[in-house]
Amino acid sequence: MKNITGDILYIGVNDHRIDLFEGQYVVPNGMAYNSYLIKDEKIAVMDTVDRNFTEEWLGNLAEALGGRTPDYLVVQHMEPDHSANIMQFMAAYPGAVVVASAKAFAMMKNFFGTEFEDRRIVAGEGSTLPLGAHTLHFITAPMVHWPEVLMTWDEQDKVLFSADGFGKFGALDAEEEDWACEARRYYFGIVGKYGAQVQAVLKKAANLEIRTICPLHGPVLAENLEYYLGLYNTWSSYGVETDGVVICYTSVYGHTQEAAELLAEKLREKGCPKVAVNDLARCDMAEAVEDAFRYGGLVLATTTYNADIFPFMREFINHLVERGYKNRTIGLIENGSWAPTAAKVMKGMLEGCKNLTFTETTVKIMSALNDESKQQLEKLAEELCK
Repeated sequence: MKNITGDILYIGVNDHRIDLFEGQYVVPNGMAYNSYLIKDEKIAVMDTVDRNFTEEWLGNLAEALGGRTPDYLVVQHMEPDHSANIMQFMAAYPGAVVVASAKAFAMMKNFFGTEFEDRRIVAGEGSTLPLGAHTLHFITAPMVHWPEVLMTWDEQDKVLFSADGFGKFGALDAEEEDWACEARRYYFGIVGKYGAQVQAVLKKAANLEIRTICPLHGPVLAENLEYYLGLYNTWSSYGVETDGVVICYTSVYGHTQEAAELLAEKLREKGCPKVAVNDLARCDMAEAVEDAFRYGGLVLATTTYNADIFPFMREFINHLVERGYKNRTIGLIENGSWAPTAAKVMKGMLEGCKNLTFTETTVKIMSALNDESKQQLEKLAEELCK
């Protein structure tokens, strides 16, 4: 437990038991489930935590209350890693009132069998909740990244409680790490499909004075907020964050891998500012997705497989398409021993994506690299470095 401001306390928990967040994202440094308490004439608790930490969280809450009783539980987001302890809270504090969006109350009915009809305040865009010196202003944030989401701005201390926005992987008591790396992987994995909705919320936030951002995952952000807001603007507008090329490949017997690595070497020789290479069969798929959205150039290299493409490449492209991949330059490398069709399949999978520029050169490998395909790699490198 720590003070965020004089009246706002952190009462969240750290999870080191978890191996896969949301059943798919590797989290070697664990996960934080953040919850906050605002102490004023009235006391508001901002969200609960995952069900595996009920007692720890209730203990943190009791300690922060110091003998007082909470008046409100503000539910910004109904994902179970944040909402799981609503019933336990309401049982422990029978005088408290739940504050949430109408859609959140409908979800409570689904999860818990009740909408708290006699103990609730329905909040929407522009709603306020006076606590005394502090007044909470509610901002609807639909599909960032669920439809019921509210964000909350405290007028007194200029704190934005941002729900899952500005979150990152990693427990808060883990070894300190670069914020952008794991926040980027978190954003594109979990929120990335909803760039337009994030842009809408950022426009609302631009009209607020914000000194501190309190997300539901990851550290509280209190310095250099322009940096974090700037990254979120780039990510949600599908802009290029880093000038460079990422090469993502699958390889059965090593020949496509050899082509990918040779291309990377040629790109570096030609002065490409950053080159990243991902073996889609072995890397963290979420890291590869993150790289595809980070860099301006993407090269897809794979074998023809069952007259289609290798499964890991198909999975990777599906991740890009469902997240609205756009505004990038794409190069293709295909391999096949008798009827290569991988380039056609990959291009077809991406045809619904907006503002993609495909290079004139497509590298065609017949089983293994030869002088002709090596020359194609040279041309591809030249195009990508223009």
